[in-house]
Amino acid sequence: MRHRNSGRKLNLTSAHRRSMMSNLVSDLLYHERIETTAPKAKEMRRFVDHMITLGKRGDLHARRQAFSFLQNEEVVFKLFSDIAPRNQERHGGYTRVLKVGFRRGDGAPLSMIELVERTAATG
Repeated sequence: MRHRNSGRKLNLTSAHRRSMMSNLVSDLLYHERIETTAPKAKEMRRFVDHMITLGKRGDLHARRQAFSFLQNEEVVFKLFSDIAPRNQERHGGYTRVLKVGFRRGDGAPLSMIELVERTAATG
């Protein structure tokens, strides 16, 4: 039984899954819109929402927690100086997942995930 076990395994080891989520979240926060498979996009929402909530908190401990997950100073700076202030009035729901279609090679369902409060110039 899966009592109290949340999240998708995505057929990956825990280390690979954490590393992949870190990379996907960093890319999303940097580009503000990325295309990936639907299960990865749905799983990524949890981590993006948590990172933006840390950015809204804005203290040093939150910055260190975000860096520990993202491992990219440039993305952490953008998160705390640009993305978090844009979402200050919003209480969750920082991302939008749109279905795009199916991948040509293996037929995997593709989705586009983007930040709801994103700048018009990006992507």
